[in-house]
Amino acid sequence: MNAQLYDDVATRLFGAIERGEYQTVDGMWADDVTVWHTGDPEDNDRVRALKVIRWFMKVTTTRSYEILDRRFFDGGFVQQHVLRARRSDGISIEMRVCIVIKVNPAGLITRIDEYFDPTDMAPLL
Repeated sequence: MNAQLYDDVATRLFGAIERGEYQTVDGMWADDVTVWHTGDPEDNDRVRALKVIRWFMKVTTTRSYEILDRRFFDGGFVQQHVLRARRSDGISIEMRVCIVIKVNPAGLITRIDEYFDPTDMAPLL
């Protein structure tokens, strides 16, 4: 297990989202990455999943993660966090999330499973 690699990936990924660095996130995902979110009937491919990230970065002006727990396993990590985000009009969200991320030996993200209450996202829609 390469806990340092997984920790580096996690730190870079969530930092890039906080800063709105879409290109950084794009570059961290493998070409064949699959992403599933609570409520999705099936996995999303790379193109669809990146559209969601781009939308989230466009509709919010600030984003932050309060890391509650991060654990490593052979092939990736699981993290619990509170995501806080705000739009320019002051509308904000706060949602507790559990996310499982698989990482290949090259440090690219190959799979994301994200668990949260979808109603927490409603104010941004």
